[in-house]
Amino acid sequence: MSDQEHFYQSLLDNIADGVYFVDRDRRITYWNKGAERITGYKASEVIGKSCMDNLLNHVNAEGKMLCMEGCPLTACMASGEICENEVFLHHAGGQRVPVYVRTAPIRNAQGEIIGGVETFSKASPARADQLELAELRHRSDTDALTGLRNRAYIDRLLRGLLLADEENPYSLGVLFIDVDKFKEVNDTFGHEAGDRALKMVSETIQNNLRKTDVVGRWGGDEFIAVVQDVNSTDELQAIAEKIRMLVELSRLDLEGGSATVTVTIGGTLAHKGDNGESLLKRADELMYRMKRSGRNRVEVDQAKQY
Repeated sequence: MSDQEHFYQSLLDNIADGVYFVDRDRRITYWNKGAERITGYKASEVIGKSCMDNLLNHVNAEGKMLCMEGCPLTACMASGEICENEVFLHHAGGQRVPVYVRTAPIRNAQGEIIGGVETFSKASPARADQLELAELRHRSDTDALTGLRNRAYIDRLLRGLLLADEENPYSLGVLFIDVDKFKEVNDTFGHEAGDRALKMVSETIQNNLRKTDVVGRWGGDEFIAVVQDVNSTDELQAIAEKIRMLVELSRLDLEGGSATVTVTIGGTLAHKGDNGESLLKRADELMYRMKRSGRNRVEVDQAKQY
């Protein structure tokens, strides 16, 4: 190491902020003392590893894993711009630490981006309280197994949407989605496989709804999709059929073989005078009617709107 390099390393090691460098593949090439203090990870434990290899695993207040989607370092290397975020990093002790993150690209003499640098510092106590409150609020609205919204959130969402447009509710639809013969997966492959099957179904539904739609786990093997800005029962039917078909074509590969499941769906548009309970009851009844007639089917209420 040259005297100049030693000077810069000493300078970086004596600032309070965490600093680390990565190459274009997000492998860590430098980790300062501040990063060690804030994260609990020693430089010898992380240099040469990817920043997402069970290390910081940044999440935002909504619980989104930024290493998988929305990584600040990836964003700054792609755009060439400085990025700033408030996130929770994973500490070596297991806890989440609220930090303010700033990322910037590293360029060579020719101006080519060859890596990135991230600096991070602990959030102020007041800001940390705000971030932690946002995280707690999100967790209280989230199903622990699937990561979807939970029953309480969906119930509250429906009430709010119906009140917001009680004179003209017809652009709001719900789908009551039930996994068929889920007990057979548990009995054949075990409860862990059953949990994985529920995650497979939940991700299939979530990935194939529109951005304006919300899906939540209602309980057990039941899911509710709240479909907004839908113009007709035919449109709601098409959305439900797409979900049914994609779940049917999904497969969970397990040690003892492959598990597949199907779903039965009942759907309805909101009618004038509906509340959340009446809307869900109607969709639930349609779903059970399809269950009794053979499963892996969709029925959407074709009743006239008043």
